[in-house]
Amino acid sequence: MNPWLVAAALAAFSTFLIHTFVGGRLIARPLLAARDLPRVPRLTAYYCWHMVSLLLFGLAVALAWAARYANPALVVASGALAAAFAVLSLGLIAAHRVKPWHMPQWALFLVIAVLSGMGLT
Repeated sequence: MNPWLVAAALAAFSTFLIHTFVGGRLIARPLLAARDLPRVPRLTAYYCWHMVSLLLFGLAVALAWAARYANPALVVASGALAAAFAVLSLGLIAAHRVKPWHMPQWALFLVIAVLSGMGLT
């Protein structure tokens, strides 16, 4: 059992829980209730919210699997996705001049990416 990948899987699962329960209450619920947004864009954003939920859960499962059954390609793919999401988040923060702690996703994804990378060594 690879302890770095166990930690990465736990980080991904923790991020899934934060996204689902904290973010759902603070972001998804108000988004869905925003009647000043047209229905289709609002529902599309809500759909994307659930896509991220599934992706985070999938990352946790993939990393847990790779921790038990060595699979470097799966680790690289999972870590690369997490790193790409961290970069995307930081790019949005910079482009829209938002405080980094107002969109903390970058830090959560960075932890997953770094732990995944550590699991390859």
